[in-house]
Amino acid sequence: MTAPLDTPRIASSLQIKWATEEWEKSAAMALRRRVFCEEQQVFEQDDRDEIDVLAIPLVAVALVQDIADGVVGAVRIHEDEARDGTWWGSRLAVEKRYRRFGGVGVGAGLIRLAVSSAHALGCRRFLANVQSQNAPLFQRLHWRSLGEFECHGRLHHQMEADLRYYPPCETPTIGFFTRARGAA
Repeated sequence: MTAPLDTPRIASSLQIKWATEEWEKSAAMALRRRVFCEEQQVFEQDDRDEIDVLAIPLVAVALVQDIADGVVGAVRIHEDEARDGTWWGSRLAVEKRYRRFGGVGVGAGLIRLAVSSAHALGCRRFLANVQSQNAPLFQRLHWRSLGEFECHGRLHHQMEADLRYYPPCETPTIGFFTRARGAA
């Protein structure tokens, strides 16, 4: 039996990759708006800023029967123009119904590709300003807190990835695929 058309499908697998298609980039921006403006109300209308001009967007694309069905996660990375070899990740957003995708963390996959692809581009230090409630996730993924501060009215940790746990990814436009536990 198939789900009614108005019932959203849950994918059986994901492709986590750099956003290379315009629809992926547009969908990533729409997801960020839903998460940071509507759900969290961190920003009023839009979360775009000057970093978006420099940043490389990454996406988690839901695959239904191995066909792209939409962007369910996004993050952006960029090199710090003032500090050679330092890269930043920011605006990590995951569609609510995919935050615990079949035992596989969509956010963790995006973080992995973000750091690994920057590492392949010469990153010697990878940083992120992470909302405090998400700091434990990053710590489990081999990040350390450099201190807590307030940003946009919320507590954040500036965090640094341990690059030893993130081997360089030479094919970020393809990225990697992951299946939900129990998926065929």
